[in-house]
Formats: sequence, C-alpha cells, structure tokens
Amino acid sequence: MSCDWPVVKTGDIFELINGYAFKSRDFTADGAAVLKIKNIKAGKLNLDNLAFVDTSFLSEKPDKIVLRDDLLITMSGNRHDGSMETWVGKVCWFGLSTNYLINQRVGILRLKKNINANPRFLAYQLSSTEFQHHFIAVATSSGGQANLSPTQIKSTELFLPPRQTQDRVAKILGELEDKIKVSEQINQTLEQIAQAIFKSWFVDFEPVKAKISAIAAGGSKEDALFAAMQAISGKDKAQLTQLQTANPEHYNQLRTTAELFPSAMQDSELGEIPEGWSSSDIGKEVTVVGGATPSTKNPEFWDDGDIAWTSPRDLSSLTDKILIDTERKITKAGLAKISSGLLPVNTVLMSSRAPVGYLALTKLPVAVNQGYIAMKCEKVLSPEFTLQWCSAHMDEIKNRASGTTFAEISKKNFKVIPVAVPRKEVIDAFSRQVRPLYSKIEINIRESDSLGLIRDSLLPKLLSGSLEAHNNDVEND
Repeated sequence: MSCDWPVVKTGDIFELINGYAFKSRDFTADGAAVLKIKNIKAGKLNLDNLAFVDTSFLSEKPDKIVLRDDLLITMSGNRHDGSMETWVGKVCWFGLSTNYLINQRVGILRLKKNINANPRFLAYQLSSTEFQHHFIAVATSSGGQANLSPTQIKSTELFLPPRQTQDRVAKILGELEDKIKVSEQINQTLEQIAQAIFKSWFVDFEPVKAKISAIAAGGSKEDALFAAMQAISGKDKAQLTQLQTANPEHYNQLRTTAELFPSAMQDSELGEIPEGWSSSDIGKEVTVVGGATPSTKNPEFWDDGDIAWTSPRDLSSLTDKILIDTERKITKAGLAKISSGLLPVNTVLMSSRAPVGYLALTKLPVAVNQGYIAMKCEKVLSPEFTLQWCSAHMDEIKNRASGTTFAEISKKNFKVIPVAVPRKEVIDAFSRQVRPLYSKIEINIRESDSLGLIRDSLLPKLLSGSLEAHNNDVEND
C-alpha cells in the first residue's frame, strides 16, 4: 500500500451490526428476504436461493436491514482448506435499494456519519487477497469452523487514501464488475429462453395441443400446422403473415419445425404423450457413469497435474450451467484411478449428493469425483435436451434420493426415472435452437473470466497507488 496514505482501524470508520439469529420456525416460503453467509460469495452478492421470513420482521428488527452502500462480511466459514466461496471474512458491497435482513454470522459494516469515504472502494480493499488472508489468519476455530469476532473485525487496519483516489479506483474496478454483471444477466435470459422452449415442446406439448385444438374446431391440416407455428414462435396470425413476407427463410424454417410435431396424443406409462414418441428410462437413453477421488495422500496423482478433475464444489459457484474450468487438476496416474476416465465435452453433470441437483454442461474434457451422476449423450437425447430434462424433473430426482446424514441419489435409482423420448427429428430441431444460446453463454463466461482476471490484477496495483500516474491510461483501456 502507499506509505503516505493514512491508516485507520475498521472500527474507526465503520459501525459493525451483527445479524439476527432467526429460528428455523421463522422461515417461510416468501416474505422478507434474508441474506445468509452463502449469499456472500467471493466478494460479491449472490441473490440465488434466498431465505424468507414474515414481513413483520422488517418493523420488529429495523436495525437488521441492509442499507444501500453498506458492506457485508461473513463472520463464519472455512479457512484455506475449503473453496474460496466458503472462506470466512468475505466482504461485498451492497449496492441495492431493496430491504434485506441479515442472518446470524453475517455482519453489516456501515460507514459512520462523519466519514467521507467511498464504500465501494473500501469493499474492494477489504475483499482483496491481502485482507482475505488477514481475516483467515486472525479467525479462531471452533468445531471445525473459523469465526471472526467483532473485535477482530474492528481492529483490522486499512488505508484511507484521498476521496478522489478512492472514487477513481472504485470507478475503474466498478466498470469491470458492471460489465461482468451485464454478461451474467444476459446469460440468465438465454437460459430462461432455453427452459421456456423445452417446457413448451416437451412438458406442456404446446405445438401438439395447438394442432389438436385446431382440428377439433373443424380446421384443416394447414390450419393445424399454422396453429403449431403460432405455439412455437409465440406470434399471432398477423405477425406470422408479416414474417412470411419479411423473412421467408425464417418462416419456412418455422413451418418445417411445426411439421415435426404430431396432431394426436397416445397413452403411455407416463400418461399421454405425443403420438410417435416413446416411453423409456433415462438410464437406457444416456450412458450414466460416476467417478472417484484419487488418494490425496499420493502426490503422484496430483502434483503438476494438468487434467481437469471436478467435484460438485466447482458447480456450487457457477452462475450458469456451463463448466469451462475446474479448481483442481490431476495427473495421468490419477486419471488411471478413475474407472469412468476422461469424459468428453458436452457431458451433462449432476451432483448426486450434498446437495443433489447442481447441473452443468461440460465444455472441456473432464474427470469427475464420486459426488456426480455424469451423463454421456451417445444416443438420441442431446446434451442440451438432457440438461433441460434434468432441470425440469429435479423434484422427482430429489424425491428418489435417500440417506440419513445427507440426501444422495444413486445411479441405480436415477437410471430408472421414466422419460418421454421424442422423435430424433424433434430433438435435433430443439438442439438447433438452443445450442447457439449455450454457445453464447459460454462466450460470455469466458469474456467475464478475462475481465475478472484484469480486475484481480489491477486491484493490488490500484490499491497500492502504483497506477495513480497512469489514471487516464487505465480508464481508457
């Protein structure tokens, strides 16, 4: 850090507000959102899997509500032996204007009223590697968990450069983070589009039912085809007519897709499914394999390894259902200890325990540990279809899990889950539509990772003041 910047203690500039110990009976299906330790991930706020309590807590516990520009800190977690996502002392800036409550062991760092400081800058400083290591070092251990006390947090020393410097650093790093956030939002939209298409075609059977309804109303086969085109595209009659004139190629592609769907349903073991489709078990339609963990006591399996090896921990931190890298690598000797070997690109991964249900499509050859059900799509079902099928049927998958310590679904119990298998032409048409969506998601992830590396490399330099003389160069990059 720059030696001429003032040094202050965290307690000098922040108030520390401890979270509230909500009881299990307090949590409800909806209401006021509660931020837990798991929602603060590696220096950023993650609003997935929020918990909720009755809205009455907002008036009963107003001091436990996070305000815009507060900082959040995890006061419990792991040390280096766990994923960074679970470390103690993670700090993030809260930039929202929504009322969230904080659970126990989540602390609010709120700037004191007389302090002229940029909270986002302070969040970057406190979430940097230097401070992360500091919090881990001073944390005490209890029951296998690391804990930070209010005194340990308040006594932490940090630098307070001039406000102009703080604003500049926050602006540069904030713009990089904002770009990453935009990519994440785009990816969420693309994923939702893929989900919506799958649900329409393979869960609700909308194109088939549209044809049935048209025929039942006395329409011709052409009327039925046109109804299916409307169901697939979401366009009304006038919009389709306009599309035929403006973009005949797209119109013809839509018509060809609609022709793939039958105009009748048939009985099956799964209930009514489209005519010409078949009922089967998922284990008969994809190749299901598991994995293993080579002995971590044998350096021959791990040291200088360059083969991607994944555990569900990799999936727990994914924003999107695409895996492009793994935290750990193994050697060829380590790979030889895993009977399923190196799985190909576009293998569908699902965590089978602790918890059941993390999903990802691999975009690199990868070996897996024993916490996965891996699906190689070597028959009719495509990787994109299989990924969406797992997501759509996750409740049933979890219901087939068992276990006393934690829920786990075995390969045996998974393989027998029934699946309606569409005609190959329909699956191919689905994949042609959604595969470009996942390609774009992958591109966005790789671009965001590059931006993240730039941010992480700039952070210590900006915080040390070494880039101060190159302010314009940095901001124009």
